[in-house]
Amino acid sequence: MDFINKKRMPIDLKTHIGEEVTYRVDQLNVKGLMLTPKQDVKRIVIYLRGGKGKVGRVRTGRLLQFSDPNTLVFGPYYRGNNGSEGRDEFSGKDLHDVTKAMDILKSLYPDAYVHVVGFSRGGLQGLLAFQHLPANSYIIWGGVTDLHLMYEERVDLRGMLRRMVGHPKKDEEAYQKREALQYINSNSPPILIVHGGKDHQVGIHQGYHLEEYLEKIGHNYQTFYQMEEGHVPRPKALSEVLKVIHQWMENVEQENNKV
Repeated sequence: MDFINKKRMPIDLKTHIGEEVTYRVDQLNVKGLMLTPKQDVKRIVIYLRGGKGKVGRVRTGRLLQFSDPNTLVFGPYYRGNNGSEGRDEFSGKDLHDVTKAMDILKSLYPDAYVHVVGFSRGGLQGLLAFQHLPANSYIIWGGVTDLHLMYEERVDLRGMLRRMVGHPKKDEEAYQKREALQYINSNSPPILIVHGGKDHQVGIHQGYHLEEYLEKIGHNYQTFYQMEEGHVPRPKALSEVLKVIHQWMENVEQENNKV
């Protein structure tokens, strides 16, 4: 099992090879950006982007934030975005774009640890998919945890949500399928919740909503709240959160080694 096409990207990296890859999902050609280490692959990070279309698109600089010399980082564009066929369904069948890519990567690197990072709207994608990849951990960063909350708060996004998902009352089943917390239990992989206290795109109470549920079910989770930061942290705070994320991944892997 492999990607059906790989296109080298015009980026000069000492430790990684940058490629735009194409793979088949549900009879569609779907694309993503992949940074593959020139050394052995010991860790895979799946980055689930925010936004839609060109807003929040997967970029090399973003993927590099999660890399090290032995870490492969992959960011699916999602169907209907950036040259991928099909229609973006906002955590509908586009979840297959994540699980299929993971199937390919695990077939190529079966012994590698897997961590998923879901940013903004990618937070919901990750909550719905991370248990099934399988992943060793999930990092939700400024992420949507409840689509109903998002619909109520982001009046400017209601039109987009009605087009992609439907109306919360008229299309109740579509929203119910996207209620991610119902699929998480105490045996699910550990979760790190990262959020900014001044995030106006995805309010911090989305993080609190997830934390409250995880606490109730006795789940293994941690939080890292930056109360003075917005949706995207400022440079110093960004450096701090990336250190926390990298340490989190190392700690999870060490715990797995003890088992």
